[in-house]
Amino acid sequence: MTSTTPTTSGRYRVLGRPRDPAELLLVSVEGGDTGVDGDSPGGADSSETDAEEAFAPVYVDTTGYSGGLAETIDDFHAGALVDVTLSWPDGEPRFETADIVAETTFEFYDGVTGIFEAAKETWMLAEAENEGMNSRVTKSTDGDPNGALYVFAKQAGARDLFEEFRTGVTPLDPLVRRVDEAESLPPEREQPRAVFVLRPADEPFLVVYVVFRRDGMLAETIRSTYGN
Repeated sequence: MTSTTPTTSGRYRVLGRPRDPAELLLVSVEGGDTGVDGDSPGGADSSETDAEEAFAPVYVDTTGYSGGLAETIDDFHAGALVDVTLSWPDGEPRFETADIVAETTFEFYDGVTGIFEAAKETWMLAEAENEGMNSRVTKSTDGDPNGALYVFAKQAGARDLFEEFRTGVTPLDPLVRRVDEAESLPPEREQPRAVFVLRPADEPFLVVYVVFRRDGMLAETIRSTYGN
């Protein structure tokens, strides 16, 4: 008998385990081989999924797997770009297949002090132009581009942009993709990035820093300076 359990296949960004250690948060990204077999969860027609499900977050249980699939799921970390097939028994997603496409990392550091001068200067330009965000490409001492730096105004009231990035409400993926589009760099799958989200304790802005080399000198410097 043919199974009627609906499945979805596509490309996702892993955001880690912000809600429960037994759950992985995945955010759908545009550009993967996204398709729907059978009925979509919740009854949505497959023709509507591109617009409605791009960057849609989904929590997936990581328990109860075995063999190579379990090992791959254990290797999922915040920032990894993955291709997965999800099945939806009883409306709850389960991994059917999983493959890591790019070993990019997302790292979130809250309450940091001594924020670096490039971020302050980028924010000062945003303030001078009365803008809520600004960006620049940073360069190494040799003059080679090494990162894309973004600063965003801290949001007033109940909105928490740091948590929105951490939980996928506001996706980071477009900033990562912009690097591939704008810079003469190897693609992400060949040269994984390191994406740092920094919330300074004593500045009115939030930093997102897309470092071009995950294990390069700049990324290690950011980790050693602001990591725990």
